[in-house]
Amino acid sequence: MTHINHLSRRNLLTKIGTGMGTLGLAGLLHDQHLLGGNAAVHPDAELNTSSGKALAIKTPHFAPKAKRIIHLFMNGGPSQVDTFDPKPMLDKYHGQRPPGADLKTERGTGGLLKSPFKFTNCGESGLPVSEIYPEVGKCIDDICVVRSMHTDVPNHEPSLLMMNSGITQPTRPSMGSWLCYGLGSENQNLPGFVVLCPGKPVVGPQLWSNSFLPGVFQGCHINNSNMDPTRVIPHINNRHLDHDTQRQQLDLMTQLNRKHLAERTRDNELEARIASFEMAFRMQSEAQEAFDLNRESQATRESYGNGQFGNACLVARRLVERGVRMVQVFYGGGQPWDDHGNIESGHRSKGLASDKSIAALLRDLKSRGLLSDTLILWGGEFGRTPVSEGGSGRDHNNHGFSVWLAGGGVKGGMAYGATDEFGFSAQENKVHVHDLHATILHLMGLDHENLTYRYSGRDFRLTDVHGRVVNEIIA
Repeated sequence: MTHINHLSRRNLLTKIGTGMGTLGLAGLLHDQHLLGGNAAVHPDAELNTSSGKALAIKTPHFAPKAKRIIHLFMNGGPSQVDTFDPKPMLDKYHGQRPPGADLKTERGTGGLLKSPFKFTNCGESGLPVSEIYPEVGKCIDDICVVRSMHTDVPNHEPSLLMMNSGITQPTRPSMGSWLCYGLGSENQNLPGFVVLCPGKPVVGPQLWSNSFLPGVFQGCHINNSNMDPTRVIPHINNRHLDHDTQRQQLDLMTQLNRKHLAERTRDNELEARIASFEMAFRMQSEAQEAFDLNRESQATRESYGNGQFGNACLVARRLVERGVRMVQVFYGGGQPWDDHGNIESGHRSKGLASDKSIAALLRDLKSRGLLSDTLILWGGEFGRTPVSEGGSGRDHNNHGFSVWLAGGGVKGGMAYGATDEFGFSAQENKVHVHDLHATILHLMGLDHENLTYRYSGRDFRLTDVHGRVVNEIIA
């Protein structure tokens, strides 16, 4: 081995792996960001990442009501007054600017803009739902609409970060990473946290980052613009080596990496890389099957509808069914719900395009007995103003907006909290994003004040130093 000492570790691994055709891993790790390399490992943590123990199931703080979560993320900011929070006063004062409609937003705005959509009282609960969500309206008795959400600033980047990682700066782990850190994952052959987004949203990978948590907890971004199972995860198959030979080669690489690691202070990037190799090796046995929608019946495929979002919702069901802890489904790349222009055409098209898929997901989970312990979260990073921008659009609104939750121990057929008479700001039973996160963690069996990680001399948590559990919406 004397000659090895004269090679750099990078060159050595390249020579051993013959370009790493071994597992098809190098491309997977680079293209898919399977596991992060910027984690700072707690000095007392026994991660054993090479054996997969970091993602092993962990005991929650108390009995959970939900075991898994699907976040349907309407990035860009859907309008609360055009979806789930109707305001008759907008019709009465259309075009006017009364004192209650004077809140500061990002851009200049005009008078109040009435909703162009009709609302119908749906289900036995009679909750009103916009005409752009007719199928979701039929599921309203399983849904809790939180109408009193608010966040800190009316800008996409900080609000996206707040909704995903509990802070407006790009320096903290995402909610999915925290959940995998606290609970592990039920399936060691798939990542515990999967993000389905065709392209990338504003901010990008930071929205599913592990930050200072160990790299094994980073979200795995899947570009679902093409759901061909042989292409959705590039390089997953090895066309040259059989399973046993790959295992031998990976064992040798791991042994060398471990030796390298033992000779120096904890190398977080190397720890993450070792875990990445192991995860990608195990994914060969299950990943392609999980993403193969052709295994579903034609009736199921048709119920979800055609298109990227419908396919992503169906994949989300398949993933949580297989033990993935959290699946995040972005409506699209960029900020598609950001309708500064014509709110009628913009919201109508996106609402109707997502309506069938969301309702199918709720019904499918319920028919399989999965909705009771699968939490569904729908919403954006903020809402939109009841006053107009450019005559027919709406500006960003952080003062008040709506999200809804279903399944996973949440009371269905109810609305919680309220905005003012125009739908501009949260007034009754206000819920900050920190409170939403605290409630989600609680439903998953985690005390948000005790789910902490020591980094740089401080104990960090998803809710920072804030947050209260909204017990009123828990069944």
